[in-house]
Amino acid sequence: MFGKPRIIYYAFLVLSALLGIILAFLAPQWLWLWCLLPVLGALGAWDLASRSNVLRNYPVIGHMRYLFEFIRPEMRQYFFESDVSGRPFNRAQRDIVNARAKGEGDTSPFGTRRDMEDTGFHFVQHSMAPRTVAPRHARVTIGNAQCRQPYSSSRLNISAMSFGSLSGNAVAAMNRGARLGGFAQDTGEGAISPYHEAQGGDLIWEIGSGYFGCRNDDGTFNAERFGQKATLDQVRMVELKISQGAKPGHGGLLPGSKVNREIASTREIPEGQDCASPGTHPEFDTPVGMLRFLQRLRELSDGKPVGFKLCIGQRHEFMAVCKAMLDTGIVPDFITVDGAEGGTGAAPTEFSDFIGTYIDEALPFVHNCLVGIGKRDEITVIASGKVAMGFDMVEKLALGADMCNAARAFMFSVGCIQALRCHANTCPTGVATQDPARSRSLDVESKGDRVYRYQKATVDSLMDIVGSLGLESPDELGPQHIFRRSVKGPSRPCTFLHPSVKSGAFLDGDVPEEYAVAWEMAHADHF
Repeated sequence: MFGKPRIIYYAFLVLSALLGIILAFLAPQWLWLWCLLPVLGALGAWDLASRSNVLRNYPVIGHMRYLFEFIRPEMRQYFFESDVSGRPFNRAQRDIVNARAKGEGDTSPFGTRRDMEDTGFHFVQHSMAPRTVAPRHARVTIGNAQCRQPYSSSRLNISAMSFGSLSGNAVAAMNRGARLGGFAQDTGEGAISPYHEAQGGDLIWEIGSGYFGCRNDDGTFNAERFGQKATLDQVRMVELKISQGAKPGHGGLLPGSKVNREIASTREIPEGQDCASPGTHPEFDTPVGMLRFLQRLRELSDGKPVGFKLCIGQRHEFMAVCKAMLDTGIVPDFITVDGAEGGTGAAPTEFSDFIGTYIDEALPFVHNCLVGIGKRDEITVIASGKVAMGFDMVEKLALGADMCNAARAFMFSVGCIQALRCHANTCPTGVATQDPARSRSLDVESKGDRVYRYQKATVDSLMDIVGSLGLESPDELGPQHIFRRSVKGPSRPCTFLHPSVKSGAFLDGDVPEEYAVAWEMAHADHF
């Protein structure tokens, strides 16, 4: 028994502790340091009785393993990652966001640090006759003939982030920036909070399956409450959330420990109780039902733009919605396409990693479907997935979007350092936490100014790049402008990756081969 290393070590520790106690009473003052040894001895005894294999085999020193594991994310981020290798956002992206938020230049010296020969590298090709893009092209009008109050929107808005996921000060700072810059903030499904309203910035009210802010006690939709808030001047559009990129097909859960008085009041739920959002909407269960509910929201909001947000999953289900548009004549004003790589809060790991469609694949599909049914000109497509820089916007617009929403980039602009503690309520910068002591450190006024500067600089970057391509407007962007380097051989434009569809082609039976099976499976009366 005494031949085992851990037992020998522990015996030595106990003897040293006893010696330390004796010397501490007999020797000079500095030998009081030996009193640490009994503490270590007690810790070792505790470790030997623990259920941890590591601590039972290596008492005391085994704790170093857990210490290093705890600081591993920070060590990687600060010391070992390259500027372009980090995930979800690398240091180069975070540095650009911070520089723009501060109003500083975002230039870099000595050439690119990216591997331009790497598989998957994408870029655009400039023109020998660059243009200056008129400022009016930085905005898009959302609203078709069925909408009575169209909204003139910026090309870049703040994506859905709820009060509850973010702190009140973070929400308020983002809304201040939105007001200063003339762009919009999506409320997320957590309803319109006092922090959304305090600064007066434009709002996109997101309605999730929990109907927070417009619900009955049993969780069903309350039309009267919805109408009272949707007709507020600050609410410019209404978005129905079908699914989200971080956890598609999965309802949300806010633990009761986070449901404080403010959140309970905002969401109209009991304080201190778990707040669950079902995976599906109680108000409808078919594509036709969904569109009729959208039309109801449009009427209750006095004709404001309405649309829906989803992460593309099974293709025939989105095509079923397209067929429902044809059957009912109800056309949403916008569709927000959320990428599977997105997500600002906590989500089940396997849902984040393996479920849903990547934004660069989802956008061409959605665009082609809407073109195929002849409705593309009536619907604004919004890309919501890992947008941080002007080039990200160029890419998303070229692949089928009209404008973009960003979430995590705006979190960086108010001080997020990608500590990856969003789920633990211990965000060190006060952005993604409901801890008053932590969120108090986030100054609304100065961070709101940062939000404004970052958004303006990013839209300016979009316009500069579009002009460098020799184009007069972002609307002229197409897949032919984005080049990707394949595994072998030269780079090719994205027109080779996705089919080309003519307007109304699906109505004539001209469906691309890779869409044909899904189109045949799609039915307006069921998902």
